Amino acid sequence: MNINKNTIERIYKESELLTKEKITSTLKTVLETIDMNITKFWDKFPDAASNDLEYNLTDNHGWTTSFWTGMLWLAYYYTKDDKYKEAAEKHIESFRKRYEDRYDFETHDLGFLYSLSCVSAYKLTNDEAAKDLAIKAADELIGRFKEKGQFIQAWGDKNDRTAYRLIIDCMMNLPLLYWASEVTGDSKYYNTAYAHAKTTMDVIIRDDYSTYHTFYFDPDTGEKDKGITAQGYSDSSCWARGQAWSVYGTALSYRYTHDSSFMEHNEKLAEYFLNRLPEDLVPYWDLIFTDGNEERDSSSAAILACGLIESADYIEDSSIKELYINAARGMVNSLTDNYLSGKPEGRSGLIKHSVYSKPGNNGVDEFSIWGDYYYLEALLRCLDM
Repeated sequence: MNINKNTIERIYKESELLTKEKITSTLKTVLETIDMNITKFWDKFPDAASNDLEYNLTDNHGWTTSFWTGMLWLAYYYTKDDKYKEAAEKHIESFRKRYEDRYDFETHDLGFLYSLSCVSAYKLTNDEAAKDLAIKAADELIGRFKEKGQFIQAWGDKNDRTAYRLIIDCMMNLPLLYWASEVTGDSKYYNTAYAHAKTTMDVIIRDDYSTYHTFYFDPDTGEKDKGITAQGYSDSSCWARGQAWSVYGTALSYRYTHDSSFMEHNEKLAEYFLNRLPEDLVPYWDLIFTDGNEERDSSSAAILACGLIESADYIEDSSIKELYINAARGMVNSLTDNYLSGKPEGRSGLIKHSVYSKPGNNGVDEFSIWGDYYYLEALLRCLDM
């Protein structure tokens, strides 16, 4: 990999500061925040992003509710404390009702929603009812697959010709389908996920290994139309969170398919991202910015850290594997030192300075629930190493 020398030096310096003791101490702080919020979010969910650093309550709609449930399952995985299990199981019933009512179900994000809630429940507690519900969600997700173009439609009514597109985020929804094939023995889920992943790699990655956020197809022929952004700075720039999804998503598709092309893309996608990190290793909200006064996006750093650790398991070159691990550890250390919120009292989030949608002026320089989730996941991944 061709990474800027100053960036490499900074990566290794930050990585050395992330000791086991520091991770354990930070996890204690994280659990204190989760504990403070369990009652508040007992039968509700935190909104996608905070408002003045406080999460508002929301019902089970949108694409982000499962990240809080996922945090509860991670807390249970780490502590084996039943209070987290009980709180997470309370939310499983909400996801069941959402399925039965088909409430806000026209989305590819069924992968996020039912993996972090129901698949986690099955893996950690052998909950057969949660397993069955996750399989039903997988059935709904493959129902969004478009033969013309070979992709899973991102948002909106499946018959809406103006919504004939995929987005990079969907690479993170595919594990629900890969898992469904494993537990059912039915290859239809795997085949759909694999086809979508291959199409995404074909259309979403530019020649320089930056990525489009979203890509449109001709609904009549399935031919490629155009790549644009919804949340990035411009159609030709590189939205940081999307690039982070691409690194993590290619590694996950390799895990299930062993198609080497995913890791070939992964290395170049990661290289593009790492070369655009500022001094503290936490990116700006769009990678077109490498300095200045634009907002950082801490959530992208947390996602990328998890993706690099996942990727390192499949990297054969020992020097690249080492760089991936140290880059992840360095970003987690910087997030801990510079972005982690203060004492739990009066706050509901973990890492500050996240950006939901800068163009939409939504959740800018706030907590984001997915940023909090991936920060906790990254801490646990670093501890496991």
